[in-house]
Amino acid sequence: MLKNISKIFGNSDEKAVTKLHPIVEQINGFETVIKALTDSELYSKTEEFRARVSNGESIDSILPEAFAVVRETAFRVLGQRHYDVQLIGGIVLHQGKIAEMRTGEGKTLVATLPAYLNSLTGNGVHVVTVNDYLARRDAEWMGQIYSQLGLTVGVLQNNDALLFQDSGAMESVHRSQAYGADITYGTNHEFGFDFLRDNMAESLEAKVQHKRSFAIVDEVDNILIDEARTPLIISGPSEQNPNEYVKFAKIAPSLQENEDYTVDEKLRSVSLSGTGIAKIEKLLGVKNLYDPEYFGQVHFIENAVRAEVVYQRDRDYVVRSREVLIVDEFTGRIMEGRRFSDGMHQALEAKEKVNIQRESITYATITLQNYFRLYDKLSGMTGTAVTESEEFWKIYQLEVLSIPTNQPIDRNDLGDLIFRDQQTKYKAVVEEISSRIAKNQPVLVGTTDIDKSEIISKLLKREGIKHEVLNAKQHDREATIIAQAGRPGAVTVATNMAGRGTDIVLGGSKEEEDDDSDWELRNKTVLEAGGLCIIGTERHEARRIDNQLRGRSGRQGDPGETRFYVGLDDDLVRRFGGDRIKSILDWAGMDDDSPIENKMISKSIENAQVKVEAFHFDMRKHLVEYDDVVNTQRDLIYGQREKVINGAEISDQIREMLRAECVAIIENAMSGPRREEWDVDGMLAGLSSLIPLTAELGDRERILSTEYQNYADSTLDYLDSIYVSFEENLGHDNAREIERFFMLRSIDTNWVQHLTGMENLRQGIGLQAVGQRDPLVMYRKEGHEMFRNLQERIQSDVSHSLFRGGVDDLNSQTRASQPRATRSVRPPTPNKQSTSAAITSKKIGRNEPCPCGSGKKYKRCCASAA
Repeated sequence: MLKNISKIFGNSDEKAVTKLHPIVEQINGFETVIKALTDSELYSKTEEFRARVSNGESIDSILPEAFAVVRETAFRVLGQRHYDVQLIGGIVLHQGKIAEMRTGEGKTLVATLPAYLNSLTGNGVHVVTVNDYLARRDAEWMGQIYSQLGLTVGVLQNNDALLFQDSGAMESVHRSQAYGADITYGTNHEFGFDFLRDNMAESLEAKVQHKRSFAIVDEVDNILIDEARTPLIISGPSEQNPNEYVKFAKIAPSLQENEDYTVDEKLRSVSLSGTGIAKIEKLLGVKNLYDPEYFGQVHFIENAVRAEVVYQRDRDYVVRSREVLIVDEFTGRIMEGRRFSDGMHQALEAKEKVNIQRESITYATITLQNYFRLYDKLSGMTGTAVTESEEFWKIYQLEVLSIPTNQPIDRNDLGDLIFRDQQTKYKAVVEEISSRIAKNQPVLVGTTDIDKSEIISKLLKREGIKHEVLNAKQHDREATIIAQAGRPGAVTVATNMAGRGTDIVLGGSKEEEDDDSDWELRNKTVLEAGGLCIIGTERHEARRIDNQLRGRSGRQGDPGETRFYVGLDDDLVRRFGGDRIKSILDWAGMDDDSPIENKMISKSIENAQVKVEAFHFDMRKHLVEYDDVVNTQRDLIYGQREKVINGAEISDQIREMLRAECVAIIENAMSGPRREEWDVDGMLAGLSSLIPLTAELGDRERILSTEYQNYADSTLDYLDSIYVSFEENLGHDNAREIERFFMLRSIDTNWVQHLTGMENLRQGIGLQAVGQRDPLVMYRKEGHEMFRNLQERIQSDVSHSLFRGGVDDLNSQTRASQPRATRSVRPPTPNKQSTSAAITSKKIGRNEPCPCGSGKKYKRCCASAA
């Protein structure tokens, strides 16, 4: 019934694509005219388009002719002409949507259309890829088209930046030059970290990233979904003693699961039991592990146990050159330069007995979700996005549109084969590989992690089957291995979607062949053998990853075949549907060695995948909801920094800060109704650290006989005169420079401390649920209060720093020579008390005098440390 309705009315994707056909016809209508142009005339089209945009014409009206120009240039330079379906993909990207295009449909070429069109505005376009190799490859490849049309192309690499030259070579340049290009290629990490570094820069010249106008995200599901669970963090070392990790790494193996602790595999967390706590207390020689003095030890032991039982070597991480390196669970690639946070990486280093790098302090952080939401327009392309369309819309407001293939798909997707256990399954996989290569059919074997790829590799070696292994340990050879995976009888074992972005051509890579006839013979051999055979050794947690693996076969109408082999002890089946599936198998009368193909079981596995996808979506949504709280604060702080770095006049703001701080100190001391309760000594101490007091303003007896308002007015008048003297002595420009220096330093110092405080708040906020309160609501409320404290600390630090270096000069009215801002720098306020001082038996009111003796209110001083 539904199929008949769909045939009559069409689905939403078909309707949306049909609406784009008139634009495609307009593009095709320009083809004859554009083909008649010389290379020089084609080149000059870019300046013509830019002039039309400058005169107010929209790029939407220019689109048909601009797309026709790019298509003709691509044909002349690369010998590749955009198909009509690729034009549709380009229009969808320009509209700020996600184009789902199957593997081999030429997504890299599609991106040139909207990239060229949107670059005409002069704002620059960012093309985001999954790794440095693809960023450089695509820039060199597509750069030939852009260069022919007069556009500049930049590439961001880890610790490098390049600019495409007309000769086709790449030249190393300053990072800001790469960003200044019309089109800039780079990974999501490079773009994101540059944004964070820019907002730590101390001058306008040190910033590199320009306006975030339009981004095209390649493999958008990988970047905006898979990697979005891990925020981008710039951090530095803390003063934590590494020996603590070693101590607890020795204790962890002695604890017994289900007796001393329990493991939650979904959350990858552990919980200590009463028995376990008692055992640890005995080993440490302490009476109460949760006493404030030892409370930090709980964090160490939980991380040590997680390192021991939750995180597995060669699945979650590898050890290379005595260094623990994270493995991306979705791609199997090593995540260079990335570290687990919250002491987890140090716990793994202690477990593996390698050098322990100090735990880090967060200087800047942002989630990928919030970074990419900074762009005025965002689009993406991938082979698999429809299953995640809900998340793309809810998080990014991105609509997913499935683009038709250029050729009908001729791939046979066979049903899953179900086995009792992995051992039987792997045996069947090896037998299947043997039968396939016997008829010269290439085979791509997909695994979920490094460990399993090496199990398959050992079994193949035992049978004498030649093969290539593509996992995080072979990352450097990734493109080469994938390029040759389509040769007759080739066997390639790959973790998940390692090698994404490189097509598997039937017959092997054509570019490396001198003799076309050899390649044509190999291509024919593989076609006759049935095309590329895909064997999935396990269902992934996300259906999308399975679809990506299947999508490696059957590109551009090629034949192919895919099948998944599933064991009842596979991680997904065991954790999310094992008991139900086993009961179905028992009912079906399955023996230990023979596999079965059962739609009911396959449906149960798919339901398990849906549950896991929903679980991970909730986790990512949870991450965004919490980061949105920090994001609002980050926008305000970065806005303040931007104003200071851009050289804006902030003298009025500084003067208001000084006056507000002065009033706060006086109000804090003289707010009581009885004069004998006034804290005059504390007030004078606070004011003296702010300004050089006169004898009259510092007279204790006189203060006690004066009304609050009169004393405040006199002090503020004196403060204004001090500020005028400060400006006269230093000169206008020097005074502004000093103000900007202290403002910037105070913002940065306190922002780092605030981020640490917000992270600590988030770690403990879950306990609010015990009291029937929504943790997120409480996080917002307490986070707002902490941000108010942050702003007050910035005000306090700037105010108390400004005149410190020049007090003597101001007192003697001696004109200052060259000011040295570093002399005026004082330690950050929270350093006045130790961490343990934050744990007190008596709660201190926000408006009470701070016990550290600064003379300021508690909320303006040490509250943040607590």
